[in-house]
Amino acid sequence: MKNAAFNLDKSTTKSSSWLKKKQAQPLKSPLSLFLILSLFLFVFLFISFFKITPNSLFSKTIADNPIISQCTKFQTLAPGEKFLWYAPHSGFSNQLSEFKNGILMAGILNRTLIVPPVLDHHAVALGSCPKFRVLGPKEIRVSVWDHVLDLVKTGSYVSMADIIDISSLVPSSIQVIDFRVFASLWCNVNMDFTCANDLNAQSSLFDSLKLCGSMLSGIDGNVDKCLYAVDEDCRTTVWTYKNGDEDRVFDSFQPDEQLKKKKKISYVRRRQDVYKSLGPGSEAGSATVLAFGSLFTAPYKGSELHIDIHEAQRDQRIQSLIDNSEFLPFVPEILNAGKKFALETIKAPFLCAQLRLLDGQFKNHWKATFQGLKQKLEVLKQSGSKPVHIFVMTDLPQGNWTRSFLGDLASELNHFKLHFLREEDEVVKKIAKNLAVAGHGLRFGSVLRSFNGESKMKMDCSHQRLPDILLYIEESVCSCASLGFVGTAGSTIAESIELMRKSDVCSKS
Repeated sequence: MKNAAFNLDKSTTKSSSWLKKKQAQPLKSPLSLFLILSLFLFVFLFISFFKITPNSLFSKTIADNPIISQCTKFQTLAPGEKFLWYAPHSGFSNQLSEFKNGILMAGILNRTLIVPPVLDHHAVALGSCPKFRVLGPKEIRVSVWDHVLDLVKTGSYVSMADIIDISSLVPSSIQVIDFRVFASLWCNVNMDFTCANDLNAQSSLFDSLKLCGSMLSGIDGNVDKCLYAVDEDCRTTVWTYKNGDEDRVFDSFQPDEQLKKKKKISYVRRRQDVYKSLGPGSEAGSATVLAFGSLFTAPYKGSELHIDIHEAQRDQRIQSLIDNSEFLPFVPEILNAGKKFALETIKAPFLCAQLRLLDGQFKNHWKATFQGLKQKLEVLKQSGSKPVHIFVMTDLPQGNWTRSFLGDLASELNHFKLHFLREEDEVVKKIAKNLAVAGHGLRFGSVLRSFNGESKMKMDCSHQRLPDILLYIEESVCSCASLGFVGTAGSTIAESIELMRKSDVCSKS
């Protein structure tokens, strides 16, 4: 063993000496010198002839990247303008809440908000923030983009700005652009796609839009000065703004040890200033498009699930934006339809009852809701004139009212008179047609007004399917209920109606 070790060292020493001698020898072969000089001469002549520089080589790489190419073209149409996109989801009330948060984030970051469409109810679901089980930002952005294309294909695209009146905020407080206009310009496709009733008939266009959506969702990562796809979500981040606290501190709500072990998760939630993280001077701040995932938040265990910006006393512009966007009314067509139904159809003081009976998540609230409604009706029955008029807003079809609380109410003709609306009612169809023609959403946006000096987006798109607006008219009717309102506990629809009543929109419409 000793000799072996000695021999090994000796062998290594010899090899090392041999290498040093070989390396020390100068290059004496004339043929080698000739070949090297010839290679240098060839490269010099090639670069000179084709006028190639390192920068031009880099430019070619950029030109070959589709998203950079699209971004460069887009930047010439809207020089210096920066945009904010997010992925809405769940039911309409949640989508409206996210829309308000989108307005807030766009105001803080000084970006133009891309106004999304109203998604079909629960077509895209986030998951559960409290359980740390949600779709990641990239996945939810892709899901939303795909669903938006489905809305376009079926002719059922309705912008959030077609339903919600944002004229009090635009352009005085923020800038916005319709999603269809943005997608047309960014994806460099024929603008008439926004009116297409069947994208399947234009497969190449559909493929281009799918690819564009994938890139804008950040599937391939961020692109310098073009796209910054935000990876933070409710599992890791609570966004704040100038609240005076230290940045990136732990939030008070964290996954408990039992959940960590059961789900094998290691998330840590931090409170992060959105302006410092994504504003000017940051990597995100230089990107033309900033893409969020979900912007849904809600109070939870003494904190907020994702966004904790309720005031901005150190920034009066943002404080004003917070105050003015707390309640955003429906567009006048919807508000007026609700008021007209109350005045011309019900024709009497009435109570509104909003009852979620088919959605299982409210099953635990049914008893409390019915108890509250019964007590309210008993008081009205004793103190007021009969019959007591009730506007019923429910997801339970009238044909299924038999042997239910609603069926019992309907049978007491001497005491109660029930009123309700249906999708097939003429008043609902008429307002849906009016909204489709009005196209409020397409009337906003600086890019739309300046693109080649004219508006190239069609304002009179034909619709295969009228927008589903029954819910909005029902909420408007309930805002006019002078005898009061009883809603399903825990329902965001009930919360929306309460806010409408608090803002007294019925008398103002």
